[in-house]
Amino acid sequence: MNLHHLFAGTGDRTVRYALSGAGGGFARTLLAQTPRIGRLAPAVLCDRDVERLRGMLVELGYPAERLAVCADRDEVARASQEGAVALVADGSLLSAAPWDILVEATGSPADGYAMAREALTGGRHVAMVSKEVDSVAGLHLADLARDNGVVYTTADGDQPANLIALVTWAELLGLDIVAIGKSSEYDLVFDPETGSVTQLDTTVPAPELAGLLGLGSDVRATLAARAAAVTALPTGATADYCEMAVVATGTGFRPDVELLHYPVARIAELADVYALREDGGLLHRAGAVDVFSALRLPDEASFAGGVFVVVRTRDSVTWETLRGKGHVVSRDGRYAAIYLPYHLMGVETPVSLLSAVLHGRPSGGTDPRAHAVLAGRARRDLPAGTVLDMGGHHHDVTGVRAVLLRDEDAPADAAPLYLAAHATLGRDVRAGELIALGDLADPDPDLLHAWTSGRASRATGATVPLASR
Repeated sequence: MNLHHLFAGTGDRTVRYALSGAGGGFARTLLAQTPRIGRLAPAVLCDRDVERLRGMLVELGYPAERLAVCADRDEVARASQEGAVALVADGSLLSAAPWDILVEATGSPADGYAMAREALTGGRHVAMVSKEVDSVAGLHLADLARDNGVVYTTADGDQPANLIALVTWAELLGLDIVAIGKSSEYDLVFDPETGSVTQLDTTVPAPELAGLLGLGSDVRATLAARAAAVTALPTGATADYCEMAVVATGTGFRPDVELLHYPVARIAELADVYALREDGGLLHRAGAVDVFSALRLPDEASFAGGVFVVVRTRDSVTWETLRGKGHVVSRDGRYAAIYLPYHLMGVETPVSLLSAVLHGRPSGGTDPRAHAVLAGRARRDLPAGTVLDMGGHHHDVTGVRAVLLRDEDAPADAAPLYLAAHATLGRDVRAGELIALGDLADPDPDLLHAWTSGRASRATGATVPLASR
């Protein structure tokens, strides 16, 4: 599709956006790309460190004289009237400027929800980058958007929106999808010369991998051996579970197992790995969402940040032809993998912003439902009074392991992980137990209302999503 046609006939209107969490990495990529797009402009940017934000903008080429640090609503309004970009530390000041859509990128469940709610109830669109917010409040925010005649959407350039796009493309073509997913954030790079494997900045010995670069006749046995060879490296990032929770909400695909499979797999093996168990693969049932750890050699391209769908091939002649054109088809010819091995963060987000504002169309799911719950199990005994702090690059929650539960397997009182974040336990929780709503002494009341309201209004029994799962 020629994307120039997508926005043809929409005039020369400039879409103006507000951006929260404007000092973060995702925000920088959007701010760096914006000046290259004539019909897109930032109106007001929010970050706790305003001076650092201002320095970043100057570094990106924004004229210093057009950047106004504002301390109150009058200053924000004045900056906007003068054509300057308002920079604020307080999210409550965002609404003082005129703009069309909020890009929420704080990663803070409570703060992000508050800003998104204010935007939607004020008749402005929201592009949600903070998956932490979406995993708790996304269904309620979708209701607010509907009730106020605006758009609530995931953002192109992040894996959830990119995967939803790939899935809906495949469904539009009538492909029979068995599994969907993404790679973990960092590849496993095996060096045959040293017998070691590197994940980001950590290298460990793994000589066994030299004999495991092919799948062998028993796929599951090979995957188990690979997993055993890299036990020194972490798997199961909280961010992965959170992103797949957002995808489940938007597509209806759900986890096959609550910890996800996380196979150590090469790109060319995906169609064999994500086959049904009766065909030698991992899956107990079709309709799965999952994450894999991409295994590659040093001179092979990365998959980190990529997304995939695995489909049944149906017509063997068609797919043998496509195998010859470089597509990944399983050894038995029954499955094929289609993938995009990248995402471009905020560089791609302008498409979502223009689509929401100019066409009123979301980039994410059009009918989100409560298909899965991002919950948490205690990693160890947690006594009453424990504060479940959230922190680190992946926004882990202290003492809690993320799990992704199918809706029918989730107890009614299971606490969403990012509602539990920052809360205090009101009673003891034993190792292995799910954190329950009743375990939390002081959950954020607004987030709790958003969670319960959204789940009640968008239970999965109301509608069958996209395809039967």
